[in-house]
Amino acid sequence: MNISRRYFLKSGGIAMVGMAAMPAFLQRAVATAATPGKKKMVVLFQRGAVDGLNVVVPFAEPEYYRLRPTIAIPQPTAASGAPDAAIDLDGFFGLHPSLQPLQPLFHSGQLAVVQAVGSPDPTRSHFDAQDFMESGTPGVKSTEDGWLNRAMQSMPEPDATPFRSVAFGPYLPLTLQGSAPAVAIPDLKQFKMYGPPQTTESGFEAMYAQAVDAELRGVGHETFEAVDMLKKIDPDSYQPENGATYPASRFGRSLQEIAELFKADVGLEVAFLDSGGWDHHVAEGGAEGRLANLLRDLGQGMAAFHQDMGDKMDDIVFVSMSEFGRTAHENGSGGTDHGHANCMFVMGGAVKGGKVYARWPGMSEEQLYQNRDLAVTTDFRSVLGEIVTKHLGNDGLSSVFPGFENDPRKFLNILES
Repeated sequence: MNISRRYFLKSGGIAMVGMAAMPAFLQRAVATAATPGKKKMVVLFQRGAVDGLNVVVPFAEPEYYRLRPTIAIPQPTAASGAPDAAIDLDGFFGLHPSLQPLQPLFHSGQLAVVQAVGSPDPTRSHFDAQDFMESGTPGVKSTEDGWLNRAMQSMPEPDATPFRSVAFGPYLPLTLQGSAPAVAIPDLKQFKMYGPPQTTESGFEAMYAQAVDAELRGVGHETFEAVDMLKKIDPDSYQPENGATYPASRFGRSLQEIAELFKADVGLEVAFLDSGGWDHHVAEGGAEGRLANLLRDLGQGMAAFHQDMGDKMDDIVFVSMSEFGRTAHENGSGGTDHGHANCMFVMGGAVKGGKVYARWPGMSEEQLYQNRDLAVTTDFRSVLGEIVTKHLGNDGLSSVFPGFENDPRKFLNILES
């Protein structure tokens, strides 16, 4: 992969394809050390549009079973532990059975669920919807930076390390593009840096030497020094703590690498990762099948991350999101089509968990959005805005989510004040 100079400048950071980093890499790796107790955020984007109705199942809603005769998740039964039944959360909503690892987190108050949440924009285009959610400006195609980058812009950190904002993937997503420096890391176990096509093998050094902006040169120099030290660390020595076992998947590896960098105290504050494969038009399955397999990976990964981080989860909020949900009706191919409202997970020590936060719109024909989809009753920016304000301590939401009245009085109060 080659990253153009224009992309390098636009993203405000260095795109790094692979590095080696372990907890042994402490404050000596960079001149500035992480501030103990500093609040951190992890954002998961599930690309392809998750079927939120089969993830957080409204099993007490009769219309759910009428609209999904073959893929609906069975109601919880008196016989506890039925392997194909929804996991009862509150008597109305239940988790997909593949998400069983999340049940203890929910009931211990470490996990909250938001249902009937999403973007107000009506698009059913994956690309537009993802851009709108990543930019934080639904319906506005001209926004060039992301909501999470703007959150960092409005919280300047003069002594920030090059690892303040990191995307775990091969490219910098729109969420983290903008003037605040950010880096992309697809794999901690290998290290290679790519420059623009015209540069030599030492692409980063050439790019750094050619940089004309003084601030950019400073960021580049700091990053180069940091990764030069990271190359000397053994990438295979990390052991998850507290008996945590991550799934052997890209998602699991990314979560483990986020945990590694958090524990390494390299100054990581916000981390972004994504997962794909959620677009199930055909053979979605119910309690078993394609969706169930992805959810098993999701549940195991989130639970392992929480277990691995231990008490450090007190300073971390993990949030999931997807561009839109799926149709309330299953289609003729045993799947679902592009819909509207969806669900989000919020996990962490500051979360007022053990609750499904939902202004439930209902699923009768007249209650469905455009007579086909679960209606959005909570704007996703309200959920993210509450995390940015209460957790990260940034009350400048008018710049983070321009054009949206993110009134704290209308927050769902998912987090402790």
